[in-house]
Amino acid sequence: MIQCRFCRSASGRVVLDLGPQPACDLFPPATDPGPDPVHPLRMWACAACGLAQLAEDPAGAEEPRGAEPAALVEQARDAVSRIRLAGWLDGARTVAEFGSPHGGSWLGLVDLTPVDGPGAVGGGADLVIDCFGLMHEPDQAAGLAARAECLAPGGVLLLQFHSLAAILRGGQWNVLRHGHDAYYSTPVLAAMLRQAGLVARSAFRFDLYGGTVLLAATRDGEPDESVTTLIEEEVAAGVTDSAVLERLGQDATRGAEKLRALLAEQSGPVIGYGAASRAVALLCRAGAHAGLLPAMVDASPAKRGRRMPGTDIPIAGPERLAGAGQVLLFLPDLLPEVRASYPDVSGWIVVP
Repeated sequence: MIQCRFCRSASGRVVLDLGPQPACDLFPPATDPGPDPVHPLRMWACAACGLAQLAEDPAGAEEPRGAEPAALVEQARDAVSRIRLAGWLDGARTVAEFGSPHGGSWLGLVDLTPVDGPGAVGGGADLVIDCFGLMHEPDQAAGLAARAECLAPGGVLLLQFHSLAAILRGGQWNVLRHGHDAYYSTPVLAAMLRQAGLVARSAFRFDLYGGTVLLAATRDGEPDESVTTLIEEEVAAGVTDSAVLERLGQDATRGAEKLRALLAEQSGPVIGYGAASRAVALLCRAGAHAGLLPAMVDASPAKRGRRMPGTDIPIAGPERLAGAGQVLLFLPDLLPEVRASYPDVSGWIVVP
């Protein structure tokens, strides 16, 4: 029986089923022939609270640390600038941060005194930061409660997430992965915050990953127009309608077919760039292998000498780009960065 990770209801339905998939945080050595263990990968939508979440989440290996994209660093700077301009940092002296397994920190940007964060009891930080961290909590209620408990009286929680509305709008079905336990829409997350004794006061939108949202939440006050408008837009887009979310299954079929066609139609050598978790299910569903994609280049030294989970495609360093003809970019947000970093490569193709 599936039970909601937040409200514990058993009422809901599977809206996306990708079948058995390898753990996308386990990058085996390139010399390991496999086969890799596979586990069900399904998104389940709770009928009671509306939270979209993993139906099952088997324990996996720790993902080799990736290189932090320039787009993510720039978005963090932009976010802190907008938060400061809006007055949410006024009077704040202390900060605590709940980190993400994917790295990155805002502590150096806010210039406040760090205090004990995760696990702090009774409050203590004027500002609590969570950038893509909460989604990794298997127990969503406990995870959100821990962040609320870390707030000092009058404190502000900054909570950033990849918007389910953007995932639905862009057909980003392959963001579903083991280890990402929840996928948030603004109306559902605002309701979750209320259950934790917090109010989503203001919302900030960013283009990163096709659409991310940053909520500023406090223990009192009322939502402003940026929150109420965003909630109305997302409800109208169907983020709380499981029948609408089921369209992601159709997007998964089309996405795999497009990648297969793209690999098959290349007349010359082609390699990939971006050994990220979201590339794993796409490659596996498309039946990609080293005969079609001889290498996947990645900037992270920790991933080199390994291979993409579920395939025999080896992961190489940027030196593999020398002389490359066509390069399939599996992370669209990296396009400005890779163009600047590798000016000799002209044949970038963004994977649909």
